Amino acid sequence: MPRGDGTGPRGMGPGTGRGMGRRGSGQNSGRLGRMGGTRAGAGPGGNCVCPSCGTTIPHQAGVPCFQHKCPNCGTNMVRA
Repeated sequence: MPRGDGTGPRGMGPGTGRGMGRRGSGQNSGRLGRMGGTRAGAGPGGNCVCPSCGTTIPHQAGVPCFQHKCPNCGTNMVRA
């Protein structure tokens, strides 16, 4: 701080340390909880949906939806 008045090189000075003024801008902002959403590890509940014809079946815990074939058209299911 050349003048001793709190000014200095850009990005330096009071309030610019790690975590200052960046609340809520991290990787998990906007999500509820640590996991969530419809990706791998989304939990035991929910449905598996056929992306081709829209048929839904209940999700079975421990078995990924993509391992199920649609009972109507034979396409691999996805998690909904």
